[in-house]
Amino acid sequence: MSCYSDNTTATEKYHQDVKRKQLIFAGLVIITLLLGIYAISKGSYQLSISHVIQGILGNAEGNSHLVVWNIRMPRIIAAVISGWGLALSGLIIQSLLRNPLGSSSTLGISQGAAFGAVVGIIIFELGGAGASVLAESSLSNKLINFGRFASIPMFAFIGAMGATWIILILAKLKRLSPEAIILAGVALSSLFNSATVLIQYFASETQIASALFWTFGDVARSSWSEIGIMALIIALSTVWVTFHRWNLNALLSGEEAAKGLGVSVDSLRIQGMMIAAVVSAVITAFHGVIAFVGLLAPHIAKRIVGSDHRLVIPFSSAVGAALLLLADTTGRLIIGSGNLPVGILTSFMGAPMFLYLLMKGIRR
Repeated sequence: MSCYSDNTTATEKYHQDVKRKQLIFAGLVIITLLLGIYAISKGSYQLSISHVIQGILGNAEGNSHLVVWNIRMPRIIAAVISGWGLALSGLIIQSLLRNPLGSSSTLGISQGAAFGAVVGIIIFELGGAGASVLAESSLSNKLINFGRFASIPMFAFIGAMGATWIILILAKLKRLSPEAIILAGVALSSLFNSATVLIQYFASETQIASALFWTFGDVARSSWSEIGIMALIIALSTVWVTFHRWNLNALLSGEEAAKGLGVSVDSLRIQGMMIAAVVSAVITAFHGVIAFVGLLAPHIAKRIVGSDHRLVIPFSSAVGAALLLLADTTGRLIIGSGNLPVGILTSFMGAPMFLYLLMKGIRR
């Protein structure tokens, strides 16, 4: 009888815990939505809540409609999608390398993507990232502009993949410890940053102005076409990591335990790192380097729901979206003009967290 009562109590506690986490996730989504509405209403052109709602529903006219759909809404959606993608990328890297300090920015992947984009802009003269694909009126000009526009993410992808393969090769051949992998990432970041500065040194003022975008993260320049590309790639990446959630859970117990459960660790690691690099490359190609979101969001999510990837995947994505939207809104309102790059604020948030995790690891 007591055994039955104990089982009933355990079952009730489990369902209560599930409900609590569902409510927390719903709260994160609601907070992000409310923050988005607030971000739409605030700026150099103030909008009332009624104007915001009318603008979202498409009933507003004149300046209100222009501000909502052409200026602020793309920026907000871009921040949400980018935060979601960076958090997902960071979670994948931390899980596959079993390293709490892993993210695209701490391993040099984002810096490699930025370096590739700057090479495309300056050396191959592909033009600035802010140019709209549909800026030209004729079909031939649209196709030419699209080709130039699409080449920049390609160069960013090559740079990100180069950094990723260096990390994978070092980890595989030299059997680096988690701490050594982070140090290798710091060295790669410094190398790519130095190379980026060197290329800019020999560039013209116009090219430097175009390339400067890639060294400061900013979500303000996304068009709807760019947002669609990012959303598609990040959604497919989310499907992949959700499909492999059990394999990632098995990897929590160590490589040997995961292999004993039938997980192909090497294949999973290569696929996952490539997907994380693709996500980081696309976001960096459109928005520049946005540091530490991929580091912060998974840790915040794990504090809430633990390490189970069934829960930490959606929670990390939601936390990353809310964090980046909060940072961008704060940066836009601090100086009023909306030109403070969000990458600066995320670095201020993430650097103390990085040092804390590093010191925590050293004490262990």
